[in-house]
Amino acid sequence: MPVVAVIGGGPAGLMAAEVLSQGGFRVDLYDTMPSVGRKFLLAGVGGMNITHSESFEPFLSRYGARASSIRPILEALPPTALCEWIHGLGIETVVGSSGRVFPKEMKAAPLLRAWLHRLRVMGVSFHVRHRWQGWNDAGALRFTVPGGETTVVADTVVLALGGGSWARLGSDGAWLPFLAQRGVVSAPLQPSNCGFDVAGGWSEHLRTRFAGQPLKTVALRFTDFNGNRHQRKGELMLSDSGVEGSLIYALSAPLRDTIAAQGSVSIELDFEPDKPLERVVAEVTHPRGSRSLSSHLQSRSGIKGVKMVLLHEVLSAEQLNNPVTLAHAIKSLPLILSAARPLDEAISSAGGVKFESLDAKLMLRDLPGVFCAGEMLDWEAPTGGYLLSACFASGRVAGQGALNYLAEKY
Repeated sequence: MPVVAVIGGGPAGLMAAEVLSQGGFRVDLYDTMPSVGRKFLLAGVGGMNITHSESFEPFLSRYGARASSIRPILEALPPTALCEWIHGLGIETVVGSSGRVFPKEMKAAPLLRAWLHRLRVMGVSFHVRHRWQGWNDAGALRFTVPGGETTVVADTVVLALGGGSWARLGSDGAWLPFLAQRGVVSAPLQPSNCGFDVAGGWSEHLRTRFAGQPLKTVALRFTDFNGNRHQRKGELMLSDSGVEGSLIYALSAPLRDTIAAQGSVSIELDFEPDKPLERVVAEVTHPRGSRSLSSHLQSRSGIKGVKMVLLHEVLSAEQLNNPVTLAHAIKSLPLILSAARPLDEAISSAGGVKFESLDAKLMLRDLPGVFCAGEMLDWEAPTGGYLLSACFASGRVAGQGALNYLAEKY
């Protein structure tokens, strides 16, 4: 019987292993960590957002410039089919108020346990603490293992090695040179769904007392290096060096690319996105009598807490005491972002194996029998279930491609 190897124990690798095992092949799955699904489990700590319930075309648009490349992959396992697959594991799902889809228990562990049980029953063999080191001169797969090195001769291989974020969980991009040696073209890995540093940093007062505090219901606006205007409402958080959180992550790709193109990016924060400027001006310019500025803003506009701290951080005393200037700042507080946070801090990564290096079944054109899936491909998407959806779907496509390859070969 042919030897089938899947390298990488995240959602993409596990899905490829399932497809191949269902096709009647014995599958050996290798992972560098002591157990599989480490990053998947950590991603589930905050609620395990699997996918999103919006219709397909808006869902697809979240993949930006790579939407056309991702389309056939997502069509192989669209969000509705992914939910049905989860239900088949005995895991119920719920749809949140934002349209995001979660396991009913809001945890990754029960899903992963049920999935691994299914795979073991199907005959998938798991080999942990096996760190892939490319191929030897004879074409065998090389792995470092505790106490030395081992090789495996495989008839087909699915690589699902992850991107470059969260290296401590095994996703460190160390596979890039091994593929480059074989002529595979990849885009450099970059941080995605990441935080950003504010030019000059925060004051010691803000950094030590307010880092980690959220700014709720704000809007962020900026113009990217191509002249496109972006605007989005949501929640962000102050970090030690700048800003992060869901609102920032949703815009991280154009923010990052604009900084790369011009050195920095100017953003505007609207603390009252549901109020017109005229109303905010009227509220702020209302006589405050003997009340402090903080008390006045809280009573008239609801501005308090971290929002007030940030106004003091950015504006001069003269600007704070000019009601019209202050009102405009509440609607458009300027910040300059100077750098994305390092790749290893990012939730995910952009870059990876270019789709031009792959055929429609995700097989490397220059390495017949070698398929790629998951975050190691050159795409990115915001959080909200989009990342995991494409990982699951690409694993299915690569697994089916490997299955077809074996059927034709044997």
